Amino acid sequence: MRLVNGGPGTAPPDDCLARNDWICGEYLSTRRHILLDATVQHLEITVVAVAIAVVIAVPLAVMARRWGWAAGPVLALTTVLYTIPSLAMFSLLLPVYGLSATLVVAGLVLYSLTLLVRNILAGLRSVPEDTRQAARGMGYGPIRLLLTVELPLALPAALAGLRIATVSAVSLVTVGAIVGYGGLGNLIYAGMNTNFRAQVLSASVLCVVIALVADVLLLGIGRALTPWTRAGRA
Repeated sequence: MRLVNGGPGTAPPDDCLARNDWICGEYLSTRRHILLDATVQHLEITVVAVAIAVVIAVPLAVMARRWGWAAGPVLALTTVLYTIPSLAMFSLLLPVYGLSATLVVAGLVLYSLTLLVRNILAGLRSVPEDTRQAARGMGYGPIRLLLTVELPLALPAALAGLRIATVSAVSLVTVGAIVGYGGLGNLIYAGMNTNFRAQVLSASVLCVVIALVADVLLLGIGRALTPWTRAGRA
């Protein structure tokens, strides 16, 4: 008979959970629903936060491009927001949103604005002036010029910012574990407190996988939407 908890010389337990191994297939098979729920929450918070940030960042970047005096304040404000430590940011937002997923989403939106506004603005500024003049000569008004000429040509820079903002958001979601809405961060935090190695490693690896998949997916979307950039390199 093999003893699970014995003195020196006793055989180790057969169960990797009992041995508290870092890599444990039994953890993945017996707790896959927990990992799935945490992954879904992680993805939901990331997607919602980045989407809201894009909706806010585009008008800010357009405003900064249209009125040069606005560029300085807009960039300064978003830069200051990015310098606030994540724990401090969530604490500052706590009186407004309480302990909720909205608190985490709001914090991620503010962090994403810096990366998105700067890159979208850089893309808009890179549009050749003669291209704008040609479009105006063809009767394009400000709105049509923006939607059909400026924003499409600004896509490469904007999508580069979106990739960075998305990967950053995937990472920062884990900090939301302090308020109970951190997706996979909840499992990492709980596993570290209880020294549950398989849980910590599994959740951490999933975070990395999500970030890599999101980056590759956005890269592919960017290449599909901007075929002229490939033609230019060729």
